[in-house]
Amino acid sequence: HDGGRAGAYASAYPADTFALIDELLALVRRRTPGDGFDSLAEHRLLERRTLLERNAHHRPPPGAETPTGWVHGDFHPLNVLYRGTDPAAIVDWDRLAVQPRAEEAVRAAAIFFVRPSGELDLVKVRAYARAYRLTTGADAGELAAAVHRVWWERLNDFWILRWRYQLNDRRADPQFPAVSALAVWWTRSYEEVCEAFAG
Repeated sequence: HDGGRAGAYASAYPADTFALIDELLALVRRRTPGDGFDSLAEHRLLERRTLLERNAHHRPPPGAETPTGWVHGDFHPLNVLYRGTDPAAIVDWDRLAVQPRAEEAVRAAAIFFVRPSGELDLVKVRAYARAYRLTTGADAGELAAAVHRVWWERLNDFWILRWRYQLNDRRADPQFPAVSALAVWWTRSYEEVCEAFAG
Protein backbone atom coordinates (compact mmCIF):
# COMPACT_ATOMS: atom_id res chain seq x y z
CA HIS A 1 0.00 0.00 0.00
CA ASP A 2 1.00 3.60 -0.49
CA GLY A 3 -0.25 4.85 2.86
CA GLY A 4 -3.93 5.27 2.11
CA ARG A 5 -6.65 5.09 -0.46
CA ALA A 6 -7.23 8.80 -0.79
CA GLY A 7 -6.16 10.76 -3.79
CA ALA A 8 -8.10 12.22 -6.65
CA TYR A 9 -6.57 9.91 -9.25
CA ALA A 10 -5.60 6.84 -7.20
CA SER A 11 -5.27 3.58 -9.12
CA ALA A 12 -7.28 0.52 -8.15
CA TYR A 13 -5.89 -1.78 -5.48
CA PRO A 14 -5.66 -5.47 -6.42
CA ALA A 15 -7.10 -6.56 -3.06
CA ASP A 16 -10.25 -4.55 -3.73
CA THR A 17 -10.53 -6.00 -7.23
CA PHE A 18 -10.08 -9.57 -5.96
CA ALA A 19 -12.93 -8.98 -3.49
CA LEU A 20 -15.14 -7.63 -6.30
CA ILE A 21 -14.29 -10.61 -8.51
CA ASP A 22 -15.33 -12.99 -5.72
CA GLU A 23 -18.59 -11.08 -5.23
CA LEU A 24 -19.39 -11.10 -8.94
CA LEU A 25 -18.50 -14.77 -9.30
CA ALA A 26 -20.93 -15.61 -6.50
CA LEU A 27 -23.69 -13.64 -8.25
CA VAL A 28 -22.95 -15.30 -11.61
CA ARG A 29 -22.95 -18.79 -10.12
CA ARG A 30 -26.22 -18.12 -8.29
CA ARG A 31 -28.03 -17.75 -11.61
CA THR A 32 -29.56 -21.10 -12.52
CA PRO A 33 -29.93 -21.96 -15.18
CA GLY A 34 -27.17 -19.75 -16.49
CA ASP A 35 -26.91 -18.60 -20.07
CA GLY A 36 -24.07 -17.99 -22.50
CA PHE A 37 -23.38 -14.55 -21.06
CA ASP A 38 -23.05 -16.04 -17.57
CA SER A 39 -20.54 -18.61 -18.86
CA LEU A 40 -18.48 -15.91 -20.54
CA ALA A 41 -18.66 -13.72 -17.44
CA GLU A 42 -17.39 -16.54 -15.21
CA HIS A 43 -14.59 -17.33 -17.66
CA ARG A 44 -13.50 -13.68 -17.89
CA LEU A 45 -13.64 -13.15 -14.12
CA LEU A 46 -11.41 -16.17 -13.47
CA GLU A 47 -9.08 -15.15 -16.30
CA ARG A 48 -8.84 -11.59 -15.00
CA ARG A 49 -8.06 -12.78 -11.48
CA THR A 50 -5.11 -14.73 -12.88
CA LEU A 51 -3.93 -11.70 -14.90
CA LEU A 52 -4.14 -9.49 -11.82
CA GLU A 53 -2.23 -11.99 -9.71
CA ARG A 54 0.55 -11.95 -12.32
CA ASN A 55 0.54 -8.17 -12.76
CA ALA A 56 -0.29 -6.79 -9.31
CA HIS A 57 3.23 -5.39 -9.01
CA HIS A 58 2.51 -3.14 -12.03
CA ARG A 59 -0.04 -1.00 -10.17
CA PRO A 60 0.73 2.64 -11.04
CA PRO A 61 2.33 4.34 -8.04
CA PRO A 62 0.94 7.55 -6.53
CA GLY A 63 1.99 10.54 -8.58
CA ALA A 64 2.14 8.56 -11.84
CA GLU A 65 -0.86 10.39 -13.28
CA THR A 66 -0.31 12.61 -16.27
CA PRO A 67 -0.85 16.41 -16.38
CA THR A 68 -4.44 17.45 -15.84
CA GLY A 69 -6.77 19.65 -17.84
CA TRP A 70 -10.43 20.00 -18.71
CA VAL A 71 -11.73 16.84 -20.33
CA HIS A 72 -15.14 15.69 -21.56
CA GLY A 73 -15.12 12.70 -19.22
CA ASP A 74 -17.16 10.34 -21.41
CA PHE A 75 -15.85 10.74 -24.94
CA HIS A 76 -17.01 7.89 -27.17
CA PRO A 77 -18.73 7.42 -30.56
CA LEU A 78 -22.28 7.79 -29.24
CA ASN A 79 -21.43 11.24 -27.89
CA VAL A 80 -20.25 12.54 -31.26
CA LEU A 81 -22.89 13.75 -33.72
CA TYR A 82 -22.11 13.84 -37.42
CA ARG A 83 -23.34 15.77 -40.43
CA GLY A 84 -22.60 13.29 -43.16
CA THR A 85 -19.07 12.08 -42.37
CA ASP A 86 -18.00 15.29 -40.61
CA PRO A 87 -18.19 15.65 -36.82
CA ALA A 88 -20.80 18.33 -36.06
CA ALA A 89 -21.13 18.29 -32.26
CA ILE A 90 -20.03 16.59 -29.07
CA VAL A 91 -22.81 15.99 -26.53
CA ASP A 92 -23.25 14.65 -22.97
CA TRP A 93 -21.01 17.01 -21.01
CA ASP A 94 -22.21 16.01 -17.54
CA ARG A 95 -18.80 14.49 -16.66
CA LEU A 96 -16.79 17.57 -17.65
CA ALA A 97 -13.98 17.88 -15.11
CA VAL A 98 -10.31 18.51 -14.59
CA GLN A 99 -8.70 15.08 -15.02
CA PRO A 100 -5.46 13.61 -16.39
CA ARG A 101 -5.91 14.75 -19.97
CA ALA A 102 -3.95 12.11 -21.88
CA GLU A 103 -5.81 9.35 -20.06
CA GLU A 104 -9.06 10.47 -21.64
CA ALA A 105 -7.35 10.38 -25.03
CA VAL A 106 -6.25 6.79 -24.41
CA ARG A 107 -9.70 5.78 -23.12
CA ALA A 108 -11.35 7.30 -26.18
CA ALA A 109 -9.01 5.46 -28.55
CA ALA A 110 -9.74 2.21 -26.73
CA ILE A 111 -13.43 2.76 -27.50
CA PHE A 112 -13.19 4.21 -31.00
CA PHE A 113 -10.63 1.72 -32.32
CA VAL A 114 -11.52 -1.56 -30.61
CA ARG A 115 -12.40 -4.39 -32.96
CA PRO A 116 -15.21 -6.85 -32.15
CA SER A 117 -12.51 -9.40 -31.31
CA GLY A 118 -11.27 -7.14 -28.50
CA GLU A 119 -8.06 -5.99 -30.21
CA LEU A 120 -7.17 -2.40 -30.95
CA ASP A 121 -6.60 -1.30 -34.53
CA LEU A 122 -3.05 -0.11 -33.86
CA VAL A 123 -2.70 1.54 -37.28
CA LYS A 124 -5.58 3.87 -36.40
CA VAL A 125 -4.28 4.30 -32.86
CA ARG A 126 -0.88 5.44 -34.20
CA ALA A 127 -2.45 8.06 -36.47
CA TYR A 128 -4.79 9.25 -33.71
CA ALA A 129 -2.00 9.45 -31.11
CA ARG A 130 0.30 11.30 -33.52
CA ALA A 131 -2.42 13.89 -34.16
CA TYR A 132 -3.14 14.13 -30.42
CA ARG A 133 0.52 14.75 -29.58
CA LEU A 134 0.88 17.38 -32.32
CA THR A 135 -2.30 19.19 -31.29
CA THR A 136 -1.80 19.16 -27.53
CA GLY A 137 1.98 19.21 -27.22
CA ALA A 138 1.87 16.03 -25.13
CA ASP A 139 5.12 14.10 -25.29
CA ALA A 140 5.76 10.38 -25.55
CA GLY A 141 6.29 10.07 -21.79
CA GLU A 142 2.88 11.54 -21.04
CA LEU A 143 1.20 9.12 -23.47
CA ALA A 144 3.15 6.14 -22.13
CA ALA A 145 2.12 6.98 -18.55
CA ALA A 146 -1.49 7.40 -19.66
CA VAL A 147 -1.43 4.05 -21.46
CA HIS A 148 -0.15 2.37 -18.32
CA ARG A 149 -2.75 3.93 -16.04
CA VAL A 150 -5.66 3.24 -18.42
CA TRP A 151 -4.46 -0.35 -18.96
CA TRP A 152 -4.47 -0.82 -15.18
CA GLU A 153 -7.90 0.80 -14.94
CA ARG A 154 -9.27 -1.61 -17.58
CA LEU A 155 -7.67 -4.60 -15.89
CA ASN A 156 -9.52 -3.75 -12.65
CA ASP A 157 -12.83 -2.58 -14.13
CA PHE A 158 -16.01 -4.66 -14.25
CA TRP A 159 -18.65 -1.98 -14.79
CA ILE A 160 -20.68 -4.03 -17.28
CA LEU A 161 -20.85 -7.00 -14.91
CA ARG A 162 -21.73 -4.70 -12.02
CA TRP A 163 -24.61 -3.28 -14.05
CA ARG A 164 -25.88 -6.74 -14.96
CA TYR A 165 -25.44 -8.63 -11.69
CA GLN A 166 -25.70 -5.89 -9.06
CA LEU A 167 -28.17 -3.49 -10.71
CA ASN A 168 -30.05 -5.92 -13.00
CA ASP A 169 -29.33 -3.54 -15.90
CA ARG A 170 -28.46 -5.33 -19.12
CA ARG A 171 -28.14 -2.36 -21.47
CA ALA A 172 -24.36 -2.72 -21.69
CA ASP A 173 -24.32 -6.51 -22.11
CA PRO A 174 -23.60 -6.36 -25.88
CA GLN A 175 -20.35 -4.49 -25.16
CA PHE A 176 -19.00 -7.12 -22.78
CA PRO A 177 -17.39 -9.58 -25.23
CA ALA A 178 -15.13 -6.94 -26.83
CA VAL A 179 -14.50 -4.95 -23.63
CA SER A 180 -13.51 -8.02 -21.63
CA ALA A 181 -11.36 -9.39 -24.45
CA LEU A 182 -9.60 -6.03 -24.77
CA ALA A 183 -8.26 -6.17 -21.21
CA VAL A 184 -6.72 -9.59 -21.91
CA TRP A 185 -5.33 -8.66 -25.33
CA TRP A 186 -3.94 -5.33 -24.04
CA THR A 187 -2.10 -7.15 -21.25
CA ARG A 188 -0.54 -9.58 -23.74
CA SER A 189 0.23 -6.80 -26.25
CA TYR A 190 1.22 -4.12 -23.74
CA GLU A 191 4.47 -3.08 -25.47
CA GLU A 192 2.85 -2.82 -28.89
CA VAL A 193 0.01 -0.70 -27.52
CA CYS A 194 2.43 1.57 -25.70
CA GLU A 195 4.51 1.99 -28.86
CA ALA A 196 1.40 2.84 -30.91
CA PHE A 197 0.48 5.66 -28.54
CA ALA A 198 3.91 6.93 -27.58
CA GLY A 199 6.30 5.71 -30.30
